[in-house]
Amino acid sequence: MSVRYGAWHGGPDPLEPPFDIRRALDEIGDDVLAGMSPRAALQRLMRSGTSGRNGLDAMRQRARRRAKELRNSGRLDGTLQEVRELLDRALEAERAALFPDPADAARLAEAELDALPSDTARAVRELADYQWRSPEAAQAYQKISDLLRSEVLDAQFAGMRQALANPDPQAMQAIRQMLAHLNDMLDADARGEHTQAQFEEFMAKHGEFFPENPANLSELVDSLARRAAAAERLMNSLTPQQQAELSSLMDQAMNDAGLAGEMARLQQGLRAARPDLRWSGRERMNGDEPMGYADGTSALSELAELDELAELSLQDYPGASLADIDEELLERALGRQAVDDLEQLRRIERELQRQGYLDQGGEGLQLSPKALRRLGSTALRRVFAQLESGTRGDHDVRDAGAAGEVTGASREWRFGDEQPLDVVRTVRNAVLRGEGLGGSRIRLAPQDFEVVETERRSSAAVALLVDMSYSMELRGRWGEAKTTALALHSLVTMKYPQDDIEIIGFSDYASRMRPQDLVNHDWQAVQGTNLQHALMLARRHLDRHRNAEPVILVITDGEPTAHLAPDGFSDFSWPPSRETVAATLAEVERCSRRGATINVFMMDDEPRLVDFMHEVGRRNGGRVFLPKAGALGEYVVADYLQARGGRRRRAG
Repeated sequence: MSVRYGAWHGGPDPLEPPFDIRRALDEIGDDVLAGMSPRAALQRLMRSGTSGRNGLDAMRQRARRRAKELRNSGRLDGTLQEVRELLDRALEAERAALFPDPADAARLAEAELDALPSDTARAVRELADYQWRSPEAAQAYQKISDLLRSEVLDAQFAGMRQALANPDPQAMQAIRQMLAHLNDMLDADARGEHTQAQFEEFMAKHGEFFPENPANLSELVDSLARRAAAAERLMNSLTPQQQAELSSLMDQAMNDAGLAGEMARLQQGLRAARPDLRWSGRERMNGDEPMGYADGTSALSELAELDELAELSLQDYPGASLADIDEELLERALGRQAVDDLEQLRRIERELQRQGYLDQGGEGLQLSPKALRRLGSTALRRVFAQLESGTRGDHDVRDAGAAGEVTGASREWRFGDEQPLDVVRTVRNAVLRGEGLGGSRIRLAPQDFEVVETERRSSAAVALLVDMSYSMELRGRWGEAKTTALALHSLVTMKYPQDDIEIIGFSDYASRMRPQDLVNHDWQAVQGTNLQHALMLARRHLDRHRNAEPVILVITDGEPTAHLAPDGFSDFSWPPSRETVAATLAEVERCSRRGATINVFMMDDEPRLVDFMHEVGRRNGGRVFLPKAGALGEYVVADYLQARGGRRRRAG
């Protein structure tokens, strides 16, 4: 394999070691286990960044700082002020030339100058045919036209000011031709007739006017339309009098140059091509230094890009994606380092998808089953880290069963046994009973059958009831409850597959929950803690596993405040009604008759909750725990393991 080295022109370091995507996944997992939704956790990672790279928050803060600098950099009436200064200079020089002249013509000229309107635009227009006596005054007046033409064209076509520093008729003809060809190309594009070959031909003729060297018409239109929209917002940001004066001055300059028609046509074409841009609205500039029309347009165009960048980096709109952030816009606004940071974030997102940790769902990116398994393992590791080492483990019981190791012993078959037959002992029992003597066939009777005895773990049906009422979120307890549920689910499914666990969430109603449902749960401010409905669903789960040990574990922070009314709808009452209490305790009695022990883990020590749960424990025989903060998972998992160790042995 050959390796070639060359100059590095920016971008991600090609020699940078591979990014450990597990670190990013664990950061997302930490936030999910703390109570965030997966989408919110991924967004937080994208906002904060990782591995020494800035995230979207840093980009947004830099964009806002730059926008604040721009807004404090000057005022938007600079061109009007410069025109007024040039006009005053021309009038002062002209009066100085007229004053020594005793002729009546000089007095008439002075009177004409004195009668000029105070409106700058009207004054400039009325002086269009004035015969200047002072060369200095004539030069100052000519600078007004040159300035306005330069400002208008430079505002629309960035970088044209230098080309217009010394305009001549040939240069103006080239500009008129460029505008006409550009407008023809926009019209062809609007009709769907534009081709890339036409664009390349246009750039070959007029590329000198576009130093940014756009690759296609779309890039060119985007650049021109953004500046045109910024120019409109600049005009809207002036006072009505300033707007009228500046518009009149620019119209006059464009008419004099023969550009007014093509410029108006271009403005219309750009609006039609990019109606999504912000063409209306006002901008507030707080600086003291006056800014020219072109500089003001550039500032407002940059402000619009910074505002757009800040909005995109927030990623709080439907279907938001890092792909929405334009790299060219980002580099123009914040530099190459910001682009490198963005690429690192995109790389994390791509790798999470490529390695199967993220799936694209109807509402955006979601954690995949693979990520959920890792999340459950992480939750379980956290819980086991709190348990005393060596005090928990597998608890095997001797029982005849299809699973486990053969002990070498056998026993008589009993109705319902599904264990393998011990064929030799079964036939031997028939022979000893007298069958097969004299060469006759051996007839087997039920009492002859023996089965192989095995040693296996007992099975359990586990129902974990998790309070999902809004108080769990408000009091900051949901993250710990979610971690506990995921940890227990991971423990049962991975280490005790013969057990069957069902997670049941309950608020105003109860429902079966998958791990992904817990992770993606979106909180709603609903009222009700319907433990009765949850116990009902738990009992149905236990009924589907009649031969398993019934285990019910309840995590809650409040006493029952809702139950299912006879019409099937949830009936909420605070404080709890007698009907709710009675319906819940009746369901406790049904679970007790089913043989299920209900162990309750309270996340609050409110007296009414404590009294009610102690009544549940008295009626059911289960235990009531009040874990300290952060120890819920340890209590629940330890209780499950202890229950497994103390299961009844089946006769064998």
